[in-house]
Amino acid sequence: MLALNGVSKRFDGGTLALENVSASIGQGEFVALLGPSGCGKSTLLRLLAGLEAPSAGSIVWDEGKQPGPGDIGFVFQDATLLPWANAAANVYLPLRLRGKSRAATAPQVAAALAQVGLSDFATAKPSALSGGMKMRVSIARALVSEPLLLLMDEPFAALDEFTRHKLQEDLLALWRRTGKTIVFVTHSIYEAAYLANRILVMSPRPGRIAADLRPAIPQGPARREAPEYIEMIHKITETFREVMPA
Repeated sequence: MLALNGVSKRFDGGTLALENVSASIGQGEFVALLGPSGCGKSTLLRLLAGLEAPSAGSIVWDEGKQPGPGDIGFVFQDATLLPWANAAANVYLPLRLRGKSRAATAPQVAAALAQVGLSDFATAKPSALSGGMKMRVSIARALVSEPLLLLMDEPFAALDEFTRHKLQEDLLALWRRTGKTIVFVTHSIYEAAYLANRILVMSPRPGRIAADLRPAIPQGPARREAPEYIEMIHKITETFREVMPA
């Protein structure tokens, strides 16, 4: 789908967040960006979204096609919902900003809410929703434009473990069902090993790609107990021991 070619990012204050990052992301992959806090994971995600520009290097889309409006969906760490608007209105927001009418896009909004299991909560405002439900609305909002690429910046980090596990299961099911290309930022080894079919392990700042791992873990409810899952956790842990400062 796209390639990063020697991408670096230095901010105005002089901080070098990323240095010489090269990687390709294939259509339909679930890629986890895994690394310690401050290694540039979120910066890399913002570069992919076009919210920041590289200081060096380039990001090239397949056949040179630049993404258009709605081609990239972004889910932030916080649900960032409009508190005065109900779930359907929050999901409709990106379509509204593109000048599309509420009536014409009602089926899209309903379909997006259905994908995250919130059809019965379309008229509920954020104050009436749990933390997990708010994040589901945020995911539906990112999906409503039917993006080619879904970027997720630690969306489950603030949730309790029970809710986090449930949303991980739901996200995996959505990925298998839709075939979306997903790039998912996390600092959890367990989350990366469980969710992704490819893990880019990043070094401490300035962030670089320290390893490109491809888990082969059986799907299904016993995934967390699979020997391959445990082995991948050990492999990631050893990789971090090699790249982290003494």
